[in-house]
Amino acid sequence: MSKTKITAEPGKQEFFVTREFDASRELVFKAHTDPKLYTQWLGPRRLTMRLEKFEPRSGGMWRYFHKDKDGTEYGFHGVIHEVLPPERIIDTFEFEGLPEKGHVALQTLRLQELPGGRTKLTVQAVFQSVADRDGMIQSGAEEGMNESYERLDELLKEQREGQRHEKTPMQQAAT
Repeated sequence: MSKTKITAEPGKQEFFVTREFDASRELVFKAHTDPKLYTQWLGPRRLTMRLEKFEPRSGGMWRYFHKDKDGTEYGFHGVIHEVLPPERIIDTFEFEGLPEKGHVALQTLRLQELPGGRTKLTVQAVFQSVADRDGMIQSGAEEGMNESYERLDELLKEQREGQRHEKTPMQQAAT
């Protein structure tokens, strides 16, 4: 299993997230654009997720809520600027729980095919200020990203195993 790496250089308005997955680029992309899959892996395990809006296409919008065991909801929303299957998604990200509006990040997700059917995910998040970037990291974003990508690893494994079981005995014998 791969580990999530978060790189945030001091004084810069961005951070990078990288992780490798033992799954095809198409399957990793699908997990980011299929609402049934997306809700199964995004966010910490201790929270439940509810999609209010999810339009994974260029010009689309998204909004979701994470809810804790006490019923407190945390809202997030953004606009999708570009979807280029299966290699790139560019969108904005805003956490609705901050006291004032306007802490928007521009995110670029890139998926790179690796040998052996693996995929490297790279996310660049650019914030309007270093303070916004640091605030996002201090708000627990690192925990959320680590748990999300662990959950995505588990989901991708289930998806791959499901695909293997769907093959006919002749197809299985040929692989």
